[in-house]
Amino acid sequence: MSKRDYYEVLGVNRDAGDDEIKKAYRKLAMKFHPDRNPDNKEAEEKFKEAKEAYEMLSDPQKKAAYDRYGHAGVDPSMGGGQQGFDGFADAFSDIFGDIFGGGGSGGRGRSNVYRGADLRYNLEITLEEAARGAEKTIRIPTVEECETCHGSGAKPGTQAKSCPTCGGAGQVRIQQGFFSIQQTCPKCHGSGRIIPDPCRDCNGAGRVKKQKTLEVKIPAGIDEGMRLRHAGHGEPGVNGGPPGDLYVEIHIRQHAVFQRDRDDLHCEMPISFTTAALGGEIEIPTLDGMARLKIPAETQSGKVFRLRGKGIRNVRSQAPGDLMCHVVVETPVNLTDRQKELLREFEDVSSGDAERHNPKAKSWMDKVRDFFAT
Repeated sequence: MSKRDYYEVLGVNRDAGDDEIKKAYRKLAMKFHPDRNPDNKEAEEKFKEAKEAYEMLSDPQKKAAYDRYGHAGVDPSMGGGQQGFDGFADAFSDIFGDIFGGGGSGGRGRSNVYRGADLRYNLEITLEEAARGAEKTIRIPTVEECETCHGSGAKPGTQAKSCPTCGGAGQVRIQQGFFSIQQTCPKCHGSGRIIPDPCRDCNGAGRVKKQKTLEVKIPAGIDEGMRLRHAGHGEPGVNGGPPGDLYVEIHIRQHAVFQRDRDDLHCEMPISFTTAALGGEIEIPTLDGMARLKIPAETQSGKVFRLRGKGIRNVRSQAPGDLMCHVVVETPVNLTDRQKELLREFEDVSSGDAERHNPKAKSWMDKVRDFFAT
């Protein structure tokens, strides 16, 4: 079976440079790598095909021979030789890092510059603060340059030295038979230097832990679990890398009266038996003060009254939610003899026409009779 053109395999033009060829190979290797496509023979063959194409086109001599004579000018069984394989090993090392999350060596000459880690701060606020917005002052841990050694990590009067293992490069190349892989220097951990006499205040890190104060502006309408991002307030980067971000995660303290459901508020309002039966007006609390609510006669326990616009304004649209008032008819307690006498008299009068005065009880008993009759 004839082989496809190497440039066609990688999807690049014949005048493509080394970087473009390497980028195309990495993209294909990431897509068809066997670890990402288990038990997929087609993907495995495409991975091998892309690998072979890159081995040839990453070697200047083999590439020149291929450009002139095609497949007849190269012999894949030769393995590419050490000179041509170094470029393949660099790309392969990068791909392993991308697939398995190790970060890779990053290629030749790349310094170990890392972005600082992100931080999370859990901030508890009241329901009123969430509804109206607020400003909070928080203290977060941070890492700053050591004032004693001015960030060098070395004891005053001394200085760091170039790592003898990697020669200051921060990376070493390891030859394992056919493979030549570049990785972080185990001696200096990628910094390219060692500190014989470290600073006592920072233990050679060049940085010390401190606390810093930050003002956090909480927008009105923010809800439980939402996060506020403060760019650049995370941990500092390594070797000049950018700092991470701070994420302030909002948690709303339980309220004594209201329960929140997105932009709506819910509350329970006890009313007397008399008010439920005869109707009347009651005062109910809102976040803006007290409001009056008209209770119609013959209101049943569990009835929900909606007060539009008395909830919380949405943090994005600013459209207000509603207040849902759940009425609970309260059974009187600690009755006097006279109250008991009146209630018994009321019960005697009502029982004479129970279907009229207690329709729900009558309907429920009819369902019970029908159930046992079947």
